Amino acid sequence: MYLNSNVKKASRLSIAPMMDWTDRHCRYLHRLMSRHALLYTEMVTAPAIIHGDRDRLLGFDGAEHPVAVQLGGSDPMQLAEAARIAADYGYDEINLNCGCPSDRVQSGSFGAVLMENAALVAQCVAAMKNAVDVPITVKCRIGVDDQEPREILPDFLARVSAAGVDHFTVHARKAWLQGLSPKQNRDIPPLDYDLVLEMNGLFPSLNLSINGGVATLDAAQGLLDKGLDGVMIGRAAYHTPCDILLAADERIFGDASSRTAEEVVHLMLPYIEAHIAQGGRLGQVTRHMLGMFQGRPGARGWRRHLSENVHADGAGPQVVLEALDHVTRLAA
Repeated sequence: MYLNSNVKKASRLSIAPMMDWTDRHCRYLHRLMSRHALLYTEMVTAPAIIHGDRDRLLGFDGAEHPVAVQLGGSDPMQLAEAARIAADYGYDEINLNCGCPSDRVQSGSFGAVLMENAALVAQCVAAMKNAVDVPITVKCRIGVDDQEPREILPDFLARVSAAGVDHFTVHARKAWLQGLSPKQNRDIPPLDYDLVLEMNGLFPSLNLSINGGVATLDAAQGLLDKGLDGVMIGRAAYHTPCDILLAADERIFGDASSRTAEEVVHLMLPYIEAHIAQGGRLGQVTRHMLGMFQGRPGARGWRRHLSENVHADGAGPQVVLEALDHVTRLAA
């Protein structure tokens, strides 16, 4: 287990677990931009970890620390076993998903539907805590469907924290399990930051992070200034990673050392070369780099060159350098 990571400090700014996005290549890129932000895997189901290809599902580069794995499931014994396996891989935190609203997740009786069963969530986290020494955390919504958030959320936090969890990340929207798609559930239900701030006052002993709709470091800092312990950013950190992550260490963590986007691209080249040497494809890495120069001259040329050339025979680091030239020529 990686013992030197201060997960609580790192959670002042975290990058949300995002399906199909926050894989190991994405996290390696994000870590080059921020030394301190807490990174999350995509959600991985407990049965997949127990029965599947563990190295593919859980393998990561040591440079990614501090890094957390997010588990999906609702069976305490399965989650405890999956937590043991994940802890052996060296993750700094194990997070239980109680917020994903997708149909696939509902059919497995986990994700946001667990907001309807705080007692089961408490059993799950208790089993996980008994299995590992790694911190167990929960990511949840403020409620689902016709639940009244001001009633359900404090009850949920009280029951689950009594089972030993002291860090929650709250997506400040309801999830509508009937009638809205997962994409719509990220935007349509109104945000209720005030409710999460109320919970921060009601449960002073808990470490509470907020998620949902945070698109800038200014917004993140504003929420921290209101007393929240952490802010989790999702899509903005993926689509415009440099805007969020390159300034994060100084703004959020007080570490003045930083890198430029161009430096990060050059630092990715040995990683890309090693990935290709192991049989990987260039596009598996560079798809996470498309938004790096968003808003800068040459950004369109950067994206186009990568998109059009990553699948060519022998495509490697040189393609990335050629794409970067679209940016550096205009910056000269």
